[in-house]
Amino acid sequence: MKDIKEYVINYDFIKRFDIEALKKSLILPLYEDEIYSYCAVCKSSDIKFAKSCFFNLPSFINIKQDEILFYLSDLEKRYKLYNLYKSSLQSSEQNNKNFIEEFFYTLLKFSIEKRASDIHIETDEKLLIFRFRIDGRLKHIISFSIDFFKIISSYIKLRAKLDITQYRKALDGRIHEKIDEISYDFRVSFMPTISGESIVLRILDNKTVKKDLNLLEFSKPIYEGLKSISSLTQGLVLVCGPTGSGKTTTLYSILKSFDISSKKIITVEDPVEYKLSGITQINVNDKLDVSFSSVLKNILRQDPDIIFIGEIRDKLSLQIAIQASLTGHLVLSTIHSNSALNSISRLLDLNSQSFLLSSTLKSIFYQRLVLRVCPYCAFKGCEKCNYTKYLGRTAICEHLRIDDKLSSLIAKNSSLDEYKSYLKKIDYEDIYSDAKIKVKKALTTLDEVYKVLGFEDEV
Repeated sequence: MKDIKEYVINYDFIKRFDIEALKKSLILPLYEDEIYSYCAVCKSSDIKFAKSCFFNLPSFINIKQDEILFYLSDLEKRYKLYNLYKSSLQSSEQNNKNFIEEFFYTLLKFSIEKRASDIHIETDEKLLIFRFRIDGRLKHIISFSIDFFKIISSYIKLRAKLDITQYRKALDGRIHEKIDEISYDFRVSFMPTISGESIVLRILDNKTVKKDLNLLEFSKPIYEGLKSISSLTQGLVLVCGPTGSGKTTTLYSILKSFDISSKKIITVEDPVEYKLSGITQINVNDKLDVSFSSVLKNILRQDPDIIFIGEIRDKLSLQIAIQASLTGHLVLSTIHSNSALNSISRLLDLNSQSFLLSSTLKSIFYQRLVLRVCPYCAFKGCEKCNYTKYLGRTAICEHLRIDDKLSSLIAKNSSLDEYKSYLKKIDYEDIYSDAKIKVKKALTTLDEVYKVLGFEDEV
């Protein structure tokens, strides 16, 4: 099956036809030359209709039905991007600025309308490929000729205050843009590749971290556990899971549950992605000698009540987290692990002293994000969900509260079997139990849970 991203779709060509007729017939026009017309079809396409519309069809390009419908959606926005791309190539360098500015703004606005978290701009030998990460999955949006690469790359570098002559090393910057009267920050990363550069723009949308805990769709036991953190005055609380599992959003929402006006809250992040009012946020920057280790070594001199460490990444960050917890501070942080129980092993692997960890660790939350069933199309696929049948994501989670028995097991550096035996005895509800609740409520599906967590007997 041919990959549609290998084609520069001619949206002028598509505009000649009735869009509703194309959708009904499941025909996607691609382009034409002086001899032939080219279009994409699927198993359910009306081939007779295609042959009546196009001249000289040498063969059909076969793709999936949902792809045809997706590329025929948002047609005006795709048409605008396509024509701005052509105008940017055809105009002189002196007159190009307005076209590329409008192209970039249109691209950013389109990504936000599609609820993207990242924009990926990638090169191969002949094409420049644009993809959006939507609900954690990359979705191809549009492709252009490679000639457009230098224009868009240079413009993004200028906006991010980066060296436009540098193509052979990694670059990082930031762009601020107001779209429909709402301010957005975009974190920009350039990485050299064998065919040019890979450019990724992370969309930093403060709306996602302004949510209260009760708006994050956690099941009741998990919500109660997260809410209880606000009553703690000291100790270590961890949220664990892989990259992109929503850990930071959860922790920021926990921070919002505190009485910020009476607390000194300091965050140490690499980098600070979301700005929160009333909280002291420190951006780690090795170039300015504001390193993770130097900040953590001096943070207690700032007289904090609550410390948020972006990630327990090494022995030093764990030592300081434990030290701060022992001296009357509440420390919130994240760690990469594949279960709440596994995070204890990860902490001990960082050479923490088990008796100190046992007296400071209070709660561990392990969470993952699963796709949410689209509420608009009853699982048929529609324009709102990009014909994927899913719209947005919801969290599934488990909460391991460190009681006296677990604290004792940590202090004795017990085996994994001893932990599991005790958790079984107290009917511990793991993440699979939470997943069952979401499936029963038709918020997600078993297939999606299996994809995210793997097949387990418990589900």
